Amino acid sequence: MNAEKSEFNEDQAACGKLCLRRCEFGTEEEWLTLWPEEFLMGHYWALFDGHGGPAAAILAANTLHSCLRRQLEAVVEGLVTTQPPMHLSGRCVCPSDPQFVEEKGIRADDLVIGALESAFQECDELIGRELEASGQVGGCTALVAVFLQGKLYVANAGDSRAILVRRDEVRPLSSEFTPETERQRIQQLAFVYPELLAGEFTRLEFPRRLKGDDLGQKVLFRDHHMSGWSYKHVEKSDLKYPLIHGQGRQARLLGTLAVSRGLGDHQLRVLDTNIQLKPFLLSVPQVTVLDMDQLKLQEEDVVVMATDGLWDVLSNEQVARLVRSFLPGNREDPHRFSELAQMLIHSTQGKDGPTGEGQVSYDDVSVFVIPLHGRGQESSGR
Repeated sequence: MNAEKSEFNEDQAACGKLCLRRCEFGTEEEWLTLWPEEFLMGHYWALFDGHGGPAAAILAANTLHSCLRRQLEAVVEGLVTTQPPMHLSGRCVCPSDPQFVEEKGIRADDLVIGALESAFQECDELIGRELEASGQVGGCTALVAVFLQGKLYVANAGDSRAILVRRDEVRPLSSEFTPETERQRIQQLAFVYPELLAGEFTRLEFPRRLKGDDLGQKVLFRDHHMSGWSYKHVEKSDLKYPLIHGQGRQARLLGTLAVSRGLGDHQLRVLDTNIQLKPFLLSVPQVTVLDMDQLKLQEEDVVVMATDGLWDVLSNEQVARLVRSFLPGNREDPHRFSELAQMLIHSTQGKDGPTGEGQVSYDDVSVFVIPLHGRGQESSGR
């Protein structure tokens, strides 16, 4: 749903199959095509929430899956090798020093996680080059789910969210990255590289914005190495604008951006300054792994992925109640999962809300509902 913040939807999405080939390096041809039974098949879903315009989200929707396929194909040898379920048993993509693979406890899961992390970084660099060449600006958050070899990998960079909904369980599969949740990482970067603040900001956090009258007063504060709070006497440098200002949805990094991870934003600067935000913005996602073989999946078990426009007005539990009330009564409908996604979006518009409170989201809203039942049986297929 387009909230019409811009002419084009700042939310973008992509989904499809991932067909992986074995990559033979050091040959004249970059790719060596194998017999069909040696292909590794996976599935891919992605949501991108743009800011500063839709350009970065559109680029990410068109390119991240290609970046991911390249990164997975670079390690596919380690994924298709016959191996015990918990580790690579000394078999490695690289033939040198294979014993260290076993000693380090490197698993096939770790190769997929590394591929996702590298793909996000590759896509971020591509977006930076493309936007600079076209004279455009902007960035986007990214939430990706990949089903591969019986496991679901959820990679998140930003404030979108994925949850697992089952008959008796609601499980978060991602964590939101905001200036508040990543306070210590952001403060530590400012501590190591104080020049990034250009003398305009203070990295210290205070319960409120300090004023001139607070000079010499004893106030609470915390720095990058602190999870708790302590006291200090206010100095002149403490009166500078805070590195992270505001609370909750109003929290902003350098007074500018509400997220701390994502793609793009290479040209983004603090208003009326030359201070760049990109050094504080990570493109690397956090990856959660869901082992389908360990779940006794039921027909109504689903993963719900959505941009923050949904979660602004609905909690995990409210979404779960809507899922549980809708799916059992629509088992014969072949389109029930896409209809459920539409119903979830409809619930953000103040009509038929789960709490009856008529909550309204004024943001773009995009939702995937991914059915899990039957996926476990495909875990051994290529």
